[in-house]
Amino acid sequence: MDANGCSGLGRNMILTGAILKDPQHALHNRPVDLHMEGEVITSIQPTGEGAAQSEKSGRSVDLGGLWIFPGLIDIHVHFREPGLEHKETIRSGSRAAVAGGFTSVACMANTQPVNDSAFVCESIVQSAKKDAACRVFPIGAVTRGLRGLELADIGGLAEAGAVAISDDGMPVMNSFLMRQALEYAGHFSIPVVSHAEDAHLVGKGCMNEGKQSELLGLHGNPTAAEEIMVARDIALARLTRSRVHIAHLTSALALRHIVRAKEEGLAVTCEVSPHHLSLSDEDVGNYNTHCKMAPPLRTAQDVEALQEGVAKGWIDCFATDHAPHHSEEKNVEFENAPFGITGLQSAVGITMELVQKNVITLDRWIEAWTSRPASLFPALAKKSLGRLAVGGPADLMVFDPQTNWEYNLKNNASKSANSPFLGRSWKGQVVWTVVAGVIRYDRAKRI
Repeated sequence: MDANGCSGLGRNMILTGAILKDPQHALHNRPVDLHMEGEVITSIQPTGEGAAQSEKSGRSVDLGGLWIFPGLIDIHVHFREPGLEHKETIRSGSRAAVAGGFTSVACMANTQPVNDSAFVCESIVQSAKKDAACRVFPIGAVTRGLRGLELADIGGLAEAGAVAISDDGMPVMNSFLMRQALEYAGHFSIPVVSHAEDAHLVGKGCMNEGKQSELLGLHGNPTAAEEIMVARDIALARLTRSRVHIAHLTSALALRHIVRAKEEGLAVTCEVSPHHLSLSDEDVGNYNTHCKMAPPLRTAQDVEALQEGVAKGWIDCFATDHAPHHSEEKNVEFENAPFGITGLQSAVGITMELVQKNVITLDRWIEAWTSRPASLFPALAKKSLGRLAVGGPADLMVFDPQTNWEYNLKNNASKSANSPFLGRSWKGQVVWTVVAGVIRYDRAKRI
């Protein structure tokens, strides 16, 4: 195994007998032989119909009915490097990503220093090349220092490798500045990712405003704070004809605005995090800081609406909002704890459970983790990520749909463990994660 978690099994392989799971491919749901040479897929054929194996083809592995998905894509993570390496690094975060089946991730800009310049962006790109177990794409800041006062160097960020811009964690309250950001980003064909909360209305809110916040005596964050900013960003998308992507949607009210914007044909997209699809404000329980996040967990009715939004395609994709924090930071009073939870290794289990409960179809699940997020960021689509195709990148996830597994401290690959899902078990487990033809995660070896 190399420093990046490579298994050393070689870069030329034939995977035989697995069931292809890619709705974009003609062999979807059929057993296939998939050939990889170097970093690309060279052949996908029905099992038994492929050409005889040559010495060049390398090692053949019989996967015996396991599933092969395109590599999963997470367009919203926080890897904390540079500056906050005690929480997470590109190395540790990417190892958590491949353990969760992800071959590509996009990192938010709230590092220290903030990724608001070409210099910082280039340093992240170089660190990823050296240390990452998966593909890592930086997201640049909208404003300098995330302060919401003046635009960052959007052109320089785009040229340095930023695939989008966002002040995630800090909403851009100035509507004129947000308009400018949308217009500039449009020139460079990158989307603006919006943390849609009215900061003035949120105030000291640390959980959803409602019955539960009243019972716990905690300051509430009303759904109106999200609804107002989503409506504003839709209005600005209409004004500028630019692309805006709403991060971590949480409420039924905001979802209604998204649906109307899509019906109008506006370039408005959105994502939802697994925890907002599976937990509600009632899970805050006895002041559980692992359930403190921004935007907060909403009501059970909101959870149901979000699940319907995924099922019907109103919500474009999943995204983890993986937000690691050191245990000492979370082990404080609820009001003083930082927002966010880790999510890369629990994401497949949480969302696959929605398939198993017939809330969403497997095809929709695949789309929401692969082709759809790739299509939202042109830099990812240009690399043909999110699908399995001859000549395309050999990024894939091998999945065992029958095995039960538990997410726990022993198999946690992140530097942080701030997750309410530790100790939870799910049916269906990642077996291999392959990035550019190299096995970066192997269940048997836990690499």
